[in-house]
Formats: sequence, structure tokens, C-alpha cells
Amino acid sequence: MIDMFLGLRVSRHLRSAFLLTWFAICGSAYASEQHGQVTFNELPVPGATITATQGTKKVSTVSDQDGYYSFADLADGTWKLDVTMSFFAALGQEVTVAPHTAGIKWELKMLTLDQVIAQTKIMKAEAPAVLPPAPINAEKPAAKSGETEAMKAPEEPPASNDGFLVNGSVNNAATSQFTLAQGFGNTRKGSRSLYNGDLGVIYDNSALDARPYSLTGLDTPKSSYSTVTGIATLGGPIRIPHLLPRGPNFFIGYQWTRNRSAATESGLVPTLGQRNTAPIDAVAQALLALYPQPNLSGNANYNYQTAILNNSHQDALQSRLDKSVGRQDEFFGGFAFQSIRADSSSLFGFRDTSGTLGLNANASWQHRMNHGVYTTVGYKFSRLRTLITPYFAGSTNVGGNAGVLGMSQAPTDWGPPTLIFSSGIATLTDAQSAFNRNRTEAVSPSLRYYRGRHNITLGGDFRRQEFNYLTQQDPRGTFTFTGAAKGSDFADFASGTPDTSSIAYGNADKYLRQSVYDAYITDDWRLRPELTINIGVRWEYGAPITELKDRLVNLDVAPHFTAVTPVLASDPVGALTGEYYPDSLLRPDRNAVEPRLGISWRPIPGSSLVARGGYGVYADTSVYQATALQLAQQSPLSNTLQAQNNSSCPLTLVTGLRRQTCTATTPNTFAVDPNFRVGYAQTWQLSLQRDLPAALQMTATYLGVKGTRGVQEFLPNTYPLGGVNPCPSCPSGFVYKTSNGNSTREAGSLQLRRRLRSGLTASMLYTYSKSLDNDSTLGGQGATVSTSSTQSTSSAAAQSSPEASVAQNWLDLRAERGRSTFDQRHLLTTTFQYSTGMGIGGGTLLGGWRGRFYKDWTVGGQIVAGSGLPENPVYLAATNGSGVTGNLRPDRTSTSIYSAGGGRFLNAAAYTAPQPGQWGDAGRNSITGPGSLTFNASLARTFRIVKSYNLDVRVDATNLLNHAVFSSYNTTINPSLVSPVFGLPTSTNPMRSLQTTARLRF
Repeated sequence: MIDMFLGLRVSRHLRSAFLLTWFAICGSAYASEQHGQVTFNELPVPGATITATQGTKKVSTVSDQDGYYSFADLADGTWKLDVTMSFFAALGQEVTVAPHTAGIKWELKMLTLDQVIAQTKIMKAEAPAVLPPAPINAEKPAAKSGETEAMKAPEEPPASNDGFLVNGSVNNAATSQFTLAQGFGNTRKGSRSLYNGDLGVIYDNSALDARPYSLTGLDTPKSSYSTVTGIATLGGPIRIPHLLPRGPNFFIGYQWTRNRSAATESGLVPTLGQRNTAPIDAVAQALLALYPQPNLSGNANYNYQTAILNNSHQDALQSRLDKSVGRQDEFFGGFAFQSIRADSSSLFGFRDTSGTLGLNANASWQHRMNHGVYTTVGYKFSRLRTLITPYFAGSTNVGGNAGVLGMSQAPTDWGPPTLIFSSGIATLTDAQSAFNRNRTEAVSPSLRYYRGRHNITLGGDFRRQEFNYLTQQDPRGTFTFTGAAKGSDFADFASGTPDTSSIAYGNADKYLRQSVYDAYITDDWRLRPELTINIGVRWEYGAPITELKDRLVNLDVAPHFTAVTPVLASDPVGALTGEYYPDSLLRPDRNAVEPRLGISWRPIPGSSLVARGGYGVYADTSVYQATALQLAQQSPLSNTLQAQNNSSCPLTLVTGLRRQTCTATTPNTFAVDPNFRVGYAQTWQLSLQRDLPAALQMTATYLGVKGTRGVQEFLPNTYPLGGVNPCPSCPSGFVYKTSNGNSTREAGSLQLRRRLRSGLTASMLYTYSKSLDNDSTLGGQGATVSTSSTQSTSSAAAQSSPEASVAQNWLDLRAERGRSTFDQRHLLTTTFQYSTGMGIGGGTLLGGWRGRFYKDWTVGGQIVAGSGLPENPVYLAATNGSGVTGNLRPDRTSTSIYSAGGGRFLNAAAYTAPQPGQWGDAGRNSITGPGSLTFNASLARTFRIVKSYNLDVRVDATNLLNHAVFSSYNTTINPSLVSPVFGLPTSTNPMRSLQTTARLRF
């Protein structure tokens, strides 16, 4: 929730330096403001240097005449702050930068005469130690209290940003008339106002943007749209004469956005010949009417394309108040909210609406016991409400009117059942209704102790989390057609004979509860001027989630899955094993002890060479939520089913969602090992950094990650296609979740950057990496299997379904080891920025109208090129004994995968059907998807109007070259080995767009 809000605060007397990056922050959840005040004997100290360091990133500023300073856009995470001032002892501490970060009050201590003499002899500053980064995940977790920068999970080795300086920072000789302009930030002259403000607008229009890319070549008219964002901020002290002469400082900011965006959707829909099939099942005929008619002929691939327009309205407010009381106490807090109303359309013209409302409040008290001991107690509250309304909800009972039995008849769940076709015909689906309210309360005490060479931080956190859901898993049901009955998937559909069916609804309201605890201690030990050691340990415990009314169901499993029986949280005794289960039906894991060690060493005196290394253990205590949702949607509390068509128990579109007595599958579709353990990752890192001639710096980094106890999912008692059921009496038809997975990642990177010199700074970073795992959810990919998850309307729906994360052979989970979903082997990132009017050759001394026109322009750009991500070959057929499709893989032939023609990028001849009685031998994630290339650029200038008024103008171009980059390929193999869309791209990244920003600062 915190990341959803604007991350700015302001104290009194702050100048407009913190406002420079306001617009960038509004569009990003990963940059926030950090501020504070430097004092001596409670008197402000101007001119003190404050340096923020995170890995190789370093940004500096100085305190103003009232001792205040501000960093406007530090990346969220842990930074090391150091305060230095001649004749005063240096201060330092680690802070976690986030949208709720509190301000810091620094109390300087004057040095003795001997200490001043010793200080002047120090030639080089010591290098800070860094711990290894946490393992890379798709969803980057928020920084936790007490963590160093190593406890965040960077997607790539951090790049230095000293060339992209925040206006107002003075680490580039700002006292010179040839450096930063005096109209910026803390260097601004002539401003006597105690308040700072900002009015701005961001505008984008379809007339300036390129046409969405067409996968079919059909010239679809471009929809008209525009995006407008308004910004208003105000900050300063609250002063009322004779009542509040020294009142608290406040900041308030408001963002108003009205966004419309256009896209082009392509897909394969039933042809006129297929529609005229006779005879056709009555239910199939009613559902077929929801498919649009083909509008593209002569194309052997996609035969339908349409332009869609999506809308999003957003209002966001950020406010903050802080007040110092006496010499030792400071109170600060904030309140924020964000409201988003959106609607989106699909290939079928179904327009679903959604609304989210988030509230966030925090309050903290900081007490200074003495110059070396600080205590802080914080409280945080957040609430997020989400409302999703499907297109047909409350208006048309599509499935019921068509004659499908067994569907939920609640008006909120009205709509069609999900239809999946193995040939690539677009999946018929719509969103699921939801009204969810999540709430978190947290208390975070901490203590910071500075003595001699030691900077010690210790503390803890307690969070109480509530997840309140009013939604169903799959109330309208899902049918899959593979051609197993009639030879083609559409023929099966026309005859009303699905290959598999599934449904899950009932127990719509779920009230999940979880408590999370952690405690930590770290010591930043400056052992010698050239050697720093950062050592610490953290303990984390996330209790398994419970349901307020004990409405959870697991399976009590006999050895070797020979029998199962439901076990309820309300009656937690297994009938088969006789074991007692806790209320969560999962036994707790309290053993997440995470040591951390980081070392920074300058091995050669007088040299710029710095070696950094570290080791750490990081636990994933957030694995329980998806599991609890599955346990809350099981029989006998819910109507659940996963069934497969066969001669002894046939399925039809009319009765396929009703459980039949002839099926041997269990009524439960999901279970989890009651001894499920929290996974963890060990990381180690080594880097060497050295300065080179011509203002260059080179950094080489190695990163290793070893994951243990990863999530695995499999289907017990299933067997290969064409095989014989080894245990007909054994239970099947459910997914079982365990924690026996593992993963590895090796990455090496080389960075070369040019520090800001003569107006030019640039950086180039190359990373080579390799990631392997047999973990079904690593990196946030392929979350816990759910046959009800909304499928993509594209022809790649089957490959993106959650079932692709379920192991193919439940008796050989090692065979699932393959490339991780985020395994991008090669990645090259280049950034540059040039400012005119810097350096003698850059026009510094240029005057007159030429100087006024040429100076103060800033051009920036970023080029990112990378190899493709892995994609999984899917053989879309029902897994025997499960009622599940999407987890099987084909056999590999000797034909090259990438030797294809006719607009395809993959060759279907590279695969064939698995041999009868054997599992497919194609490797998991063995296809390399399309490579990536992006080039974004910007042009900006600040116009000085009068005194403290400045107008900032900026133009940002995304995908400047308008280069089409495909996001993924269709990798689904049809059992008949005839797929019109296999090897075709499924979608493209956005084409070129131009965004203009104008902002008035005062």
C-alpha cells in the first residue's frame, strides 16, 4: 500500500530543490524524499555536507541557513547518510527511504583541538561496506525496518547517478558560477518566503503518438485519446502569531489524472465455415454468438483485429506534518490516499470496471537520549479496497440462459463460462467479480547507538494483516477442448463435448488473518579507515494464515497418496493419520534466522581500488496468502470440481460442471503439505571498483544465489497419455503443494561510467546471468494453480495459465529443473545525459541571445537491449487422472525450433506428440522468447521568470525509434499438431509516445 502513494515530505524553510523530481515520483513507486536538519546546541548549522550512499550510488547536498537539507528522489531502500562539518565530529547512520520515511535531526558535537589536528591528517574517506543483494524476484518486496541496502532485491547491479544530480545539490563545485544555476533549490537567492509550492501539468495526446502495432497487418483506425495529469503542492511551517509562533511543518500534494489509452487486440475466432457446422449443440450455439465475426480474410494466422480504448481516473493526496518538541523529541506523521477508477475492454467487447481506494497513515516519535543514542517508535496503518465489476454482472445470465447447469446463479457472477481451445481460438472469458478489503497495522520500535567505530541498530516489527475477500475462484466454470473426442477442438465444442471441466464457488466471503514478527541487530563497524565490516542478524516469523470463522479445508493424506480425506480447521483432526492440525492447517515455521555479513576494503593505500563482498540469508515469509485462498475454496465448504471426459463418465456443456457419481476424482482440487516450510535464499556477492582516467569508473560484480525450500506443485496419481492407470482406486484430481524446490542464479556484470564532466555523463552496464530452478512460483511466476484464474483472451491463454507451473511427472520433480522465467542471459543498459552551457567547450562563456537560447538544455536517453526470456512449450491435452490441462510438454524432434517461415518465429515441426505411456521430453522453459530493445529519450529546460519563480518544461519520448518489440510467442502445441497460431507473437510492447510536462515552481 505504501508504494502506491506519492513519496514527498517537506520541512520549513526548504527551498524548491525537492520539487525538481516531483513528476517522476508521481509515476514511480520507487523514489521518495528524505530530509532532516543539522543543529549544534539546538542552533541550526548551515553549510554542513550530507552524503547519501547506496552501493555505488552517491548523492550530496548541504544544509541551508536554517540547517535544513533535502534529497528529493532517493530510490526506495536503505541508504547510508553521513554528515560532515569542519571542526565537528562526523555523524552517520542507515535510513530506510520509503514514502513514509521520517526526517532526521542531527546534533553535531564539536571536536577538541587534538581531534581537529588529527582530522586534518585524514587523506581518504573510508568506503562503506555493502551486503549482498537479496535474490531477484519478479515482485520486488518493500524494504524492511533495520535492513541495509543488501536486504533489497535489485533487478541489476546499481548504477551510479551522480551525473543525474538533484537540483540544489552542491557536490559539483556549486560555489562556482560555471556550475549549477543559482535559480535552483538551496542555492536560490532572493527568496524570503517560508513556503514552497508547485503547479504542473503532464499531457499526452494520440496525435503525437504512433499507431499501435498490428500483428495481422490490418490497418485498424487509431482511436483518439489523451492523458492529462495535474499536480499541486504546498509546504512550509504553520505559524500563528502569539499562538503557534514555532508551529509544525507541513506538506500537502495532490495529483489528478485522467488517462485514456488505445491498443490493438488480435486473435483467432471461429470462421464462417466453422459457424455453419451442422448439427451444433444448443449450448455451443448460444456461446458461439459471443465471438465476433472474422474481419480479416486471406490471413492464415489471426483473422480478427479490433481497436480498444481503456480509461483510468486517478486522484491521489499526500500530506505530512512534523514538529520538534524541546531538544530531544520529534513527532512526525502523514496521511495519504489514492483512488483509481478504471475500465478496460477485451477482444470480445466485454468492458469490465474496477475501482481501488487506498488509505495510508503513519505516526512516529523520535527521542534523543544523548548524542549517541536515538530511539524511534512508529505506527503505520493502511487499507486497500478493490472492487471489480464484470461486464455481464447483474445484467445478463449468459451461462444460465444458454443452459449450462452447475454455475453460480448469484447476479454478481453472471457471464459466460471460460472456453479454452487447443488450436489457438481466442479464449472466451471475462473478469471475476470481487470486493476485497485488506488492512495492515504495524508497530516498529528501533534504537540506534553510535559509539567510537561502531554504529549499532537494533529493533523489531510487528504487523497484523487482514485480508477480507468477497469473491469466488471460478463461479462460472471452465471448459477445455483439445479434440480428444472428435479430432479437433472446435468439433468437440460444436458437439458439446469438453475434454475437461472445472468449477469452484461457494464460501465467497473469506476473512484471513496473519501476524508477522521480526527482530534485527546490525553493526556498521569502521574497523580501520580502509576497512569496514557490516555484520548483523535478522529473525523473521510470518505465522500461517488463519480464517476468522475457521473456514479452511485441507486434505489428510495417507502414505504414498493411497487415500485422502478432508480435514477442516473447525475439526482439525485427520481421520486417516489421526494427527492434530493447527487452526491454519499448516504447522508454523519459526526458524527463519538470517545472518548478514558485508565487507568493504581498500587494499592499496592511495589507490581508488575498492573491494566489496558479502553474504546473507533471506527468507520468504509471504508464501501463505495464496495457499490460504485455495484452502478457503474447497469442498465441503465450496462446490469444487476438476473432471476429465471419458466413456464411463462423459462430460457435456450442460452437465459438465456438476459432480457426477461416476467420477473417481476427489471433490477437493487443492491440498498442501501440512509441514510446508518457508523458503530461503543464500546470496553472496563480490565487486571490484576502480577509477580510470578521463573521469571514468569501472565496476565488476559477481552475484550468486542459492534458493532452498522452493514451492513445488504436482498432481498425485496421474499417468502419461496412452498409459495404464497404475492405481485406479487411488484418489486424484487435485493439486498438491510442497516446499521441496530449489534454484540457483549466477550473474556477472561489468559497468563503465563517466562522471559528470563538461556537461556529459554516461553509463554502460552489461550483465550475463544464468538462472535455473524447479520451483513453480519463483520470481512471482506461475502462482498457486487455480483453474479459475482469468485466462488471456489471446491465443496464448493455455501457455500462460497457472497449470503450466504444475509438474508434468509427479514422480520425477527433478525433471522440472529448467531455466527460470526471468533468466535473461544478456542485458546491456546504456544511459547518457548532456547539459549545454557547461565547460569551456560547451558554451559556458557564450553570451547574448545565443547564450540565452543555447544554455540550460538537458538531453538524456536510455537504451536497453537484452536477449529473450524463457517460454514453456505446452502440449494442451488433459493429464490422465487429473482433469487438468496445460502442464504437459511435447516430445522434442531434431528439427531446429527457430527455423520457421510465414511470419512465424518458432517451428512447429520441432515438436511432436509424446510417445504413448511416456511423458514429453521437451525441457521446461526451453524456448527462448523474443529479445528486447528500448530507446527512451528526454529534453528538458528550466526558464527563470522572476526571483523565485521557475518554469520547467520537459518532453519525454518512449520508444523513440518506434521499433516494434514482441512481448512473447505462442508456444501451445495442439494434440493434432496443427495450430494456426503456434510461433506467432502474442502482443507487442507500446509504440512511440511523447509526453510533455510543464511545471511552475515558486
